[in-house]
Amino acid sequence: MPCYAFEGFTPVVDARAFVHPLAVLIGDVSVAAECYVAPGASLRGDFGRIVLGTGSNVQDNCVLHSFPGEDVLLEADAHVGHGAVLHGCRVRRGALIGIHAVVMDDVEVGEQAFVGAASFVRAGFVIPPRTLVTGIPARIVRELKAEELAWKATGTREYQELAARCLATLREVSPLAAPEPNRPVRPVSATVPLHTIERAK
Repeated sequence: MPCYAFEGFTPVVDARAFVHPLAVLIGDVSVAAECYVAPGASLRGDFGRIVLGTGSNVQDNCVLHSFPGEDVLLEADAHVGHGAVLHGCRVRRGALIGIHAVVMDDVEVGEQAFVGAASFVRAGFVIPPRTLVTGIPARIVRELKAEELAWKATGTREYQELAARCLATLREVSPLAAPEPNRPVRPVSATVPLHTIERAK
């Protein structure tokens, strides 16, 4: 992976974490065990520290950065969706940041809270635990249901398992000219989109 020391700070990646070779880590970055960092993610610890707690994940094309002297903190089992931008904020244990959300400076995302996809969370906003916020700017919508929290926990476990699977099997190859005979089918996952759970009721 592109990994750069900066002003005496070298990124730290636990041996049980997976950081994709196309993610970029710069400076004061710490990635704990069972984390998954996807292709295109940029973790820039050049102004402030970036800390990924155990089992958290940062998906494709996310940006984590902060103002000088400020940190970005993901606590254990935090889950950051594709293309999200986090700047100088704290994401507490088990929280979910939706796809393409923007979470600004001094925001605290409470334990097991959800930030809806494409939401903008303005600086200094405090999201209570186990609540859903959505919108531009994001507003508190409601408390989360037990099945939503269970759905999120299952999805986060899948990313923790994916980290281990990538460490074991991911390798760069040249593409095949055609599919192999009897190419296997990917196994079905227990994780389904949240809206399909709501629709099934």
